[in-house]
Amino acid sequence: MKMVSRRPASALMRQIFQHCALYRIDWRKIFFAGALMTITGVMLQTLTLPYPLNKWFLSPPVTVSLDEPFNVTIELTNNRVNESRVQQFQLLEAVPNVLLNSPAESNFSVSVEPKIPAVSVQTRKSLSRRRRKSIDVGSKPNHTAPPTAPHKTVPFRLQFVGSFKPNQALKYARKEINHAPLVTDDPELYAPLFLNISLFKRSYELMETVLKVYIYPDGSRPIFHHPHLQGIYASEGWFMKLMEGNKQFVTKDPEKAHLFYLPYSARQLEMALYVPESHNLKPLSIYLRNYVKKIAAKYPFWNRSHGSDHFLVACHDWGPYTVNEHKELSKNTIKVLCNADLSEGVFVRGKDVSLPETTIRTPRRPLRNIGGGKRVSQRPILSFFAGNMHGRVRPTLLKHWHNKDEDMKIYGPLPARVSRKMSYIQHMKSSKYCICPMGYEVNSPRIIEAIYYECVPVIIADNFVLPLSEVLNWSAFSVIVAEKDIPNLKEILLAIPLKRYLTMQINVKMVQKHFIWNPRPIRYDLFHMILHSIWFNRLNQIQIST
Repeated sequence: MKMVSRRPASALMRQIFQHCALYRIDWRKIFFAGALMTITGVMLQTLTLPYPLNKWFLSPPVTVSLDEPFNVTIELTNNRVNESRVQQFQLLEAVPNVLLNSPAESNFSVSVEPKIPAVSVQTRKSLSRRRRKSIDVGSKPNHTAPPTAPHKTVPFRLQFVGSFKPNQALKYARKEINHAPLVTDDPELYAPLFLNISLFKRSYELMETVLKVYIYPDGSRPIFHHPHLQGIYASEGWFMKLMEGNKQFVTKDPEKAHLFYLPYSARQLEMALYVPESHNLKPLSIYLRNYVKKIAAKYPFWNRSHGSDHFLVACHDWGPYTVNEHKELSKNTIKVLCNADLSEGVFVRGKDVSLPETTIRTPRRPLRNIGGGKRVSQRPILSFFAGNMHGRVRPTLLKHWHNKDEDMKIYGPLPARVSRKMSYIQHMKSSKYCICPMGYEVNSPRIIEAIYYECVPVIIADNFVLPLSEVLNWSAFSVIVAEKDIPNLKEILLAIPLKRYLTMQINVKMVQKHFIWNPRPIRYDLFHMILHSIWFNRLNQIQIST
């Protein structure tokens, strides 16, 4: 059977071969036709591809989001890419290999070699002017911090809250904050600085989405609408300036407002009305009382809430005393005060806001001298204070520590013989701890100065509510000493372990951004932090059903 099946097949093959042998095949025509078909196919493919043909020689790009909580290390795969290679592949992005959860890198750290394929024609020309060098991708990577995260958007489900009526929006925001999602890390916020970073982040996002402030146009200059921008009381002026120039939070329709701003300056009030050496503050209080009566008669908003959704900002020491002649102004209004003293019964914790007292020496350059502090190894002074002798605390400090210990540089006004060798600012930048005792009142600009110069502040002021304490954990970046413990001050400071001090000093650097006046406010700076504290404390007064 097998032989029978094979014979017809072999006979057929012989017949086919003999038939083909009778004809001549033109192999040149066959080759030409094949080449033409190949070229046509390639051209059609090139025109229909989604990317230029040369991109198909590399792997597709990998997108890495720094917002995801992974440890990320990025390495380029090429060993060496010279300029001729760059000219050959003019791609928009490099194509990295991505290794997740690399143990060598901390969260959000990125190890990236120069992005060779991103070099354009203009860049190549600039490289030639800079002694064009070949770029070694295989060299040791540069470890750089991740870039600042872009402006965050509020979760979609919260965006509709802005369309609610004011009271309804506040109640909803209060509930949302109480159920804030857990935040373990954030590229814009440093968690150790906060009492509860999850709560703060959700509250801040809601403020950005919801809050509208109405500013009363009433009141004449210089007491109203005329910010004082220089000196130790400049915080009230800078807030007024930036609030009145703001477009995100300010509304011209009072019916849409969640808060109402009384734009007066306690410093300007003192300069305009106070009779020197009279020791009589009553004319100042009467003037502000009459102003409140005027807006209460002209508008329905004060009487509607009895002033509980209104706020004022005053950094002058006399700020709390200018409200005494109007009961609702004193008891109901949110008072943003540098003089945040609980012992006098004016400032109410949880309703009122402690305003940071910042010294502005040059209004055109409010950021001058900020930062640039020395490393810990270059801070030979244990603690430093220099200032006028007023109030109850400073004379006690001087009595116990002036000229008593080389490690404790405690002065009254800085002597000329000392300042010729080292200025006041240089002293702060060369000290581990900066002593910040209260003056006539509990507040002191030295607290924020110490933060600016990266010196751990030591705060001595009983009954003082620390600035932005609604959200900031002051124990993470400062030392608080009771007035009665001044004789033990050095012992208290030396008892702090080095590791603990180093952590606090790092935290001082990290908290700086929250205490800076920017000519154009940016997210989480001092203007926004103060406004958030006002918003946050207003929400605390809202009653919601459980």
